[in-house]
Amino acid sequence: MASNMKAVKLRIRSVQSTMQITKAMELVASSKLRRARDRAITCRPYFEELHQTLVDIADGNTDFTSPYVRTGNNDKICYVVIGGDRGLAGGYNSNLFKHFEAESKGKDKIVFPVGKKVVEYVQRRGYECMSDQFGHIASVSVSDCFSIANLLCREFNAGRFGHVALFYTKFVSMMSQTVGSFPVLPLGDLTDHDENLEERKKIRNLILYEPSAEEVFNAIVPEYLAGLIYGAVCESTASELAARRTAMDAATKNAGEMIDQLNLYYNRARQAAITQEITEIVAGSDGV
Repeated sequence: MASNMKAVKLRIRSVQSTMQITKAMELVASSKLRRARDRAITCRPYFEELHQTLVDIADGNTDFTSPYVRTGNNDKICYVVIGGDRGLAGGYNSNLFKHFEAESKGKDKIVFPVGKKVVEYVQRRGYECMSDQFGHIASVSVSDCFSIANLLCREFNAGRFGHVALFYTKFVSMMSQTVGSFPVLPLGDLTDHDENLEERKKIRNLILYEPSAEEVFNAIVPEYLAGLIYGAVCESTASELAARRTAMDAATKNAGEMIDQLNLYYNRARQAAITQEITEIVAGSDGV
């Protein structure tokens, strides 16, 4: 009985130590989440408008043929997959990989991983990897996003792949994050079902570009792509922190419940041991 009580006591101390770690991680994630959430929400309208503007320019001008608009014969897709650097974030990374598998199944693809977990996933699966230079999302800056965009545009124009898509987790709320893909190149893929296309064409045809619409368009596209990547990085960072905060909060509560149960079991065992000792003492005194 004594050895059993000692094991329970050690178990309680172990769970208490784990609970301190999960609580600390929850507080760290909470402190970082506010800034990451504000950054994601602030960036979102700008890059949505930037994306729509580029689509409008491509649709409203028929006097140029940009490689960023044409849909060629190359069906290979480059997925820019943005994930986390660490675990202990609930189903954040696993949900991302599950949706990616469903989306890219049977397709000719190459992966541009951003985040340590994504790099490990690509290497483990044996997928063709474009570059693992940006293996830590925490250190990805705006200039890094421009480097990624320039590399993607260069390889896209070289014909290494014919489509580019972003795959990331969008921050919806503190309790909700959604995984999805967002096609970015070529821009012609995004306008097949645009109901207001003809109306916007009339408006855009009144706009003049110097030196030409095509040169302006080709110069803006890398910056547009860099903006979308940076926006996706901000969304993914906020989503990871929110998922980690939720997971660590749940882990802390579960650890507290486990400690309560172990304390109850320990007290019952202790009470049983005391009762047994009293019984033995009484039985011994009766025998005398």
